[in-house]
Amino acid sequence: MTTEDLQLEPLRHNPHNAVTASVDRVRRTDGTSSIRKVLRAASAAPERTDRWAASDDPRHWNYWRREVEAYQDEQLRRSLDGTGLDMPACEVVEHDDGATLWLEDVPGTPGTAFTLADHEAVAAGLGRWQAQGPLRAAWSFAGFLRAYSAGQTRPSVGLVEDDDAWRRPLVRDTWPDGLREGWRRLLAHRDALLDVMERLPRTRSHLDVWASNEIRRTSGEVVLLDWAFVGDGAVGEDLGNHVPDAAFDLFWPAAEISDLDDACFAAYLAGVREAGWRGRDHEVRLGVVASCVKYSWLLPLMLEQAHRDEHRAYHEVVDSAHLYQQRGLILTHLVGWCDEALRLVAQL
Repeated sequence: MTTEDLQLEPLRHNPHNAVTASVDRVRRTDGTSSIRKVLRAASAAPERTDRWAASDDPRHWNYWRREVEAYQDEQLRRSLDGTGLDMPACEVVEHDDGATLWLEDVPGTPGTAFTLADHEAVAAGLGRWQAQGPLRAAWSFAGFLRAYSAGQTRPSVGLVEDDDAWRRPLVRDTWPDGLREGWRRLLAHRDALLDVMERLPRTRSHLDVWASNEIRRTSGEVVLLDWAFVGDGAVGEDLGNHVPDAAFDLFWPAAEISDLDDACFAAYLAGVREAGWRGRDHEVRLGVVASCVKYSWLLPLMLEQAHRDEHRAYHEVVDSAHLYQQRGLILTHLVGWCDEALRLVAQL
C-alpha cells in the first residue's frame, strides 16, 4: 500500500513527552483504520532537562520501551481476561531510532463521553484486575507516584503564600472559601502521604487511568490505552487518578464529583472483593484518597497562570472562568480526600 492510499488524522497527545514522536489515526482506502504511535528511543529523543526527558533505564518512570514491552507481554494481556478491562491489539515494528506501535482503532464510547455507569464499569474492572496483586516484570516501574510528584514540583508552589496571587480576579471570584488553608494542609503532609501510599498493599497498576485513555466497547469491556507507565502501585491508586481527572479537563461536572467518587469507590471495592482480595476496606479507601498528593502541584500552577488571557483543558481553549470554577470545586474535593486520608492513617 502506498502513502497515497493512507489518510492521516493527528490525535491529541502530550507533546512535551520526549518519548512520543506522533500519534495518528491512519485511514485506508479499504475502510479500515489503525492508530499509529511512534516512539523515540532515548538516544534519538530530543534532549530535555525537564521531567519529560526519555530514559533507557527500565527503573525510570519515563522508560521509552515500557509500552512496547507491555503490549508484547502475553501474561499481562491475559491478566485482563474476565475483569471487564482490555487492551488494544498491537503490532510492534522496531527500528533503529525507536519503535512504531500499530494499535487497534477501538470502536465504542470514548471515556470523555462516559456516563456514571461507564465510570463504574472502569472502577469494577480495575478492582477485579488489581485483586491479582503486583506485576512482576523487569520493565515495569515501582515508585511512580513519588517520582512523578517530585518531577512536577515547581517554584510556583510558593504562590500558595502569596496574597497577591489569591487576589487575581480569576482566583478570587471562582474558588471556594477555605481552599487556601486546605491546600496548605495538603502541602504540609505531602511527604507523609507519599510514605503512606508506599506502605499500602501493592498491586499491578496502569498509572494513567483517565477519560482520554478509556474506550468502552459495545460488548461492555473497557479498553485502557497508553500503557507507558504500567507497573507497581498502591491498591486504589489508579482509581484515585481516574475520579478527579474525569473532571479536571471538564469531561465530568465538578458539582457531581462526590457522586462519581462514591459510585466508583463502591464499584472498585466490589470488584476487588469479587476477585478474591482479602485486605481491609479502609486500606482501599486510603489508597484512593491519599492519591490526592499527586496533584499537589496543580493549584500553585493555576495561581501562576491566572493572569493569562487564554486557558486550555486538555489542549483545547476553554472559558477561563468556567475552568477555574470547575477546578476549584475539584481541588476542594481533593482537600477533603487529604483530610480523610489523615484520619484513616490512624487505622493502619
